Amino acid sequence: MERRAVVERKTGETEIRISWNLDGQGKTRIATGIPFFDHMLTLFAVHGCFDLEVDCRGDIEIDWHHSVEDVGIVLGDTLAGILGDRKGLVRYGDFVLPMDETLCRLALDLSNRPFLVCLLPDPIRSCGPFDPYLAKEFFRAFAVRSGMTLHIDVPYGENSHHIVEAMFKALGRALDKAVRLDSRVTGVPSTKGLL
Repeated sequence: MERRAVVERKTGETEIRISWNLDGQGKTRIATGIPFFDHMLTLFAVHGCFDLEVDCRGDIEIDWHHSVEDVGIVLGDTLAGILGDRKGLVRYGDFVLPMDETLCRLALDLSNRPFLVCLLPDPIRSCGPFDPYLAKEFFRAFAVRSGMTLHIDVPYGENSHHIVEAMFKALGRALDKAVRLDSRVTGVPSTKGLL
């Protein structure tokens, strides 16, 4: 049985519809109006083997922030809806991803206790309009709304494109591990009996 959900959200700043199948093949249709962000979401889905459709109409003539953060919010809501009570999950996932001169270490826990730690190298060169700090806003919104503890550590890297790309790819790989079902786990993967 495929685990999938569709979530829509409309505000005065954005109108978003997301369709997500966790048990997919990496098929995507992404349209946020921000080509670099579309590319990052595509990489996330392909490396996680998720089928993902994202439609976002936002006030990008003002700034990209609203669209990027709100997609994180809706993506997090979608994941939380798919996972439900989180029974049978592996729960934890991690991945270390090299991207040319950049290294990203990412670990996550689908604990229902949202938290983000995002450590970036200093200084970051070649910052463009979509920089690692804007990506951090996406990761914060996604972690909070999905109920995920998310640690991202980029100990070194110079090129902002490589840093952001490494983070999105590593998130896809780590989340793919965490959302897998473990036949040995009959309830939720916690001694508390609840996540």
